[in-house]
Amino acid sequence: MATVGVIGGSGLYQIEGISNVKEEIVKTPFGEPSDVFMTGEIEKTPVVFLPRHGRGHFISPSEINFRANIYGMKKLGVEAILSVSACGSLRKKYKPMDFVIPDQFLDRTRKGRIDTFFMEGIVAHVAFADPISPELADILEETAKQLGIKAHRGGTYVNMEGPQFSTKAESNLYRSWKMDIIGMTNLTEAKLAREAEISYATLAAVTDYDCWHPSHDSVTVEMIINNLNQNVDNAKKILKAAIPQVGKLKKFSASEALKFAIITARDKIPAKKKRELDVIISKYVS
Repeated sequence: MATVGVIGGSGLYQIEGISNVKEEIVKTPFGEPSDVFMTGEIEKTPVVFLPRHGRGHFISPSEINFRANIYGMKKLGVEAILSVSACGSLRKKYKPMDFVIPDQFLDRTRKGRIDTFFMEGIVAHVAFADPISPELADILEETAKQLGIKAHRGGTYVNMEGPQFSTKAESNLYRSWKMDIIGMTNLTEAKLAREAEISYATLAAVTDYDCWHPSHDSVTVEMIINNLNQNVDNAKKILKAAIPQVGKLKKFSASEALKFAIITARDKIPAKKKRELDVIISKYVS
């Protein structure tokens, strides 16, 4: 049975049917993860939870230690990550309270988020043309359908910097580029997960139309939070049903992402870097 990771808000922990819950403190070469990891089981499937913003939501998107978070997941044996996050809609068809399972990302971050494990003496170039693992997206889509929860398959997630929301000029620019949803976190996670050979998929909860929409001026933060809370309840239903299915998968599309990616001559890789990345590269670098 594969171990499944879930990254999202701390409210996702209270999934009905989760058992054997305990906290795991994971030390990483990249500093502290966002919080302690919570491990447990859902229908005998091992699952690992992590709140990306910390419990109490005190870490800004630009300050998340993405490397520590993904490294911790890898160290705990996670083979697939289901990422749940709020997003704004750039399309009329993606309504508040809907979910979107995107298949592409566009990077609009600008503050130097570190989105690779491979630096300081080791270089790897992983394929990233298709950043979402289809086997996970298939399960999320089918699970939502069976539960009667509206979930759109496909589309591009714009990863903006934040923490401020977009200007109208930015929002309309993204719409002119035919982008679909906008958020602040998932692309960096997806890149690092691919490098760690962890399959990854996003379940994006639409909380509001971005500021391009004529009704935007009537949208309040209170309304967005209310929509988010309701989406959390639906997300928990989807996760409860999807996690055991992911756990039963025999093969994950990202499991050999590094097979031909590490191009640095093995005798040129610093010993310190080999030790730091052992959890990730041990299959290929001794």
